[in-house]
Amino acid sequence: MPTSTSKRDHIFQSALSLFAERGFDATTIPMIASDAKVGAGTIYRYFENKEVLVNTLFQHYAALFTKTLEEDYPKDAGIRDQFHHLFQGMVRFTNEHEHALYFIKTHNAAYFLDETSRSQFNHLLMILEGFIDEGKEKEQIRGLPSKALIAIIFGGFLELFKLIRAGEVEATDALLAGVEESCWDAVRHHE
Repeated sequence: MPTSTSKRDHIFQSALSLFAERGFDATTIPMIASDAKVGAGTIYRYFENKEVLVNTLFQHYAALFTKTLEEDYPKDAGIRDQFHHLFQGMVRFTNEHEHALYFIKTHNAAYFLDETSRSQFNHLLMILEGFIDEGKEKEQIRGLPSKALIAIIFGGFLELFKLIRAGEVEATDALLAGVEESCWDAVRHHE
């Protein structure tokens, strides 16, 4: 049984994993409690209801991901170097928080997100769209809609990490470098 100081963390990790794998609607408080090895009532000591739990989780991980991307962002570097920074940030974040990026991606437009969660996600989206828009202005990134280009990058990245988690692909430095180059190639402007 988790200690009282770690019960909230266990609930958080279990909720993240279950929401990412099953989705919000298919995940129940008793499922989270069972996975976290706490009583369902314990969850309600920390979170008023499932919506508060999922919003707290979303805000926490969206803020962490935003911080990861913003930290040491090479504003004055070229577009390709900025892309490298963002891609490496996705790798670091996913390695440190296994289900978090998938959770953010699959829940960012959900009906249950409150205004704070939507605002947090919009801030994250602004970082990515700002990078894409700057690249388009410099004619180094394709002239497709920014959200489409973001979907191309994240879709490929998240599918890769699903294969890695399933043990179907080994996450070597060479593989990650090749995937980064492939993602860049998919969004860069071709002459």
